[in-house]
Amino acid sequence: MPVSSPPAVPARLRTARWFGVDDTWERPRPPLGRQDVVLAASVEAVSLLALELVRSAGGLDHTDAPVWTQWLAVSTGAALLLGRRRWPLVVASLAALHMFVAGVTMPQVMGQVSLQIVYFVALLSGVAYARDRRAMVVVIGTIVLFMFAWITWQFAVGSAAQDMVDATEDGERVGLFPAIPAAVAITLLVNVIYFGGAIVGGGVSWRAARQRIRLQEQAGTIAAQAGRLREQAVLDERLRIARELHDVVAHGVSAMGIQAGAARRVLDRDPEAARTALTHVEEASRDALTQMRRLLGTLREGPADREVDGDGDADTGSRDRTSEAGVDDLPDLVAQVRREGLAVHLDVVEDRPSATSSLPRGIGLAIYRTVQEALTNVRRHSTADTVSVVVRVDGAAAYAEVEVVDNGRPRHGTSGSGLGQLGIRERAATHDGQVDIGPRVTGGYRVRVRYPLTAS
Repeated sequence: MPVSSPPAVPARLRTARWFGVDDTWERPRPPLGRQDVVLAASVEAVSLLALELVRSAGGLDHTDAPVWTQWLAVSTGAALLLGRRRWPLVVASLAALHMFVAGVTMPQVMGQVSLQIVYFVALLSGVAYARDRRAMVVVIGTIVLFMFAWITWQFAVGSAAQDMVDATEDGERVGLFPAIPAAVAITLLVNVIYFGGAIVGGGVSWRAARQRIRLQEQAGTIAAQAGRLREQAVLDERLRIARELHDVVAHGVSAMGIQAGAARRVLDRDPEAARTALTHVEEASRDALTQMRRLLGTLREGPADREVDGDGDADTGSRDRTSEAGVDDLPDLVAQVRREGLAVHLDVVEDRPSATSSLPRGIGLAIYRTVQEALTNVRRHSTADTVSVVVRVDGAAAYAEVEVVDNGRPRHGTSGSGLGQLGIRERAATHDGQVDIGPRVTGGYRVRVRYPLTAS
């Protein structure tokens, strides 16, 4: 079945739509300000100076009006610019009336460039700043029709005068057209460009203002949505932390139960073994309480209690939710990333053998998640082809540190929402960690988190 094309929109409707006749948006009406006064005063000073220069050059010899009348005409024309933004249609109407009166009584004064600029700006402002677009069409249309009727009348008078000149013996044509109709026709063409330019320029200004306001509204909406996404990311990350630390604490409680049962069985036969088991119970309880205290502290804070700054992004919804990962699982993670085409170098620096294996489960998991998040950001948002992952554990200095450094630049068109880095910061805050995320001076990007190992 053939698909019919949509009906063509009439040119009249397209023009009305372009001028915003049916648009509900109203351009803000600014009050009279300093810039309006400065503009009107500057135009008046320049116009009076230009008028006297033309008079001195003999350009006003055929004007019989008194000098003070000429000055008044120029000054009142410049004064119209005061309200061009506040009362645009009133100013446009007064400017048209001013043009007609000055044109009939003092045509040489009305023809001054300064006054022509005033009329042009007044008409443009009427189209650009009118809040009621239907009233704008009526007022501006009436002005244009009146002006062209005036020009038509002048053309008719010019043709009659030319007929009279042709009837005399001295009436000779120099060019292809009669002199007077040619002069009026040129005037008609110039006025078409003059009024058309003012109207189109005003329409462009109005549409640009509307687009600017809409972009500001969209930016505000996007900012609000980004804030809600950030809050949701915080909640999601805390739920994830709660699940993982629940497993950590549950493991500690299970260990305490096992050690306590062992101590009860050997208490009478082997007091030393019972003492050792109870020591393990004490250590496990301290670790469980520390983890629980940090968990409650993190979950108690609201989104506004901590300044967050996310520059990267990762798919927080697709990450592995297992709570059993740690530093010993990083080689498998790195191998998986290498299979995707990214060269990753992993170094684990320990102050003593098996130091990473003795890390608290929560910190080991946090290091694993930080590396996982950073590598995800590199794959999606960076041009890097090489990444260095370094894990340092120093028992003497009582800290564990993870650092992920790449050699790339941000990839165009892949800017993230910052939720991935927000998750890194939330997780680090759970363990009182210090976070350093950002571009390096020498190039590349670095994610570094240091976790203290001293018990809180």
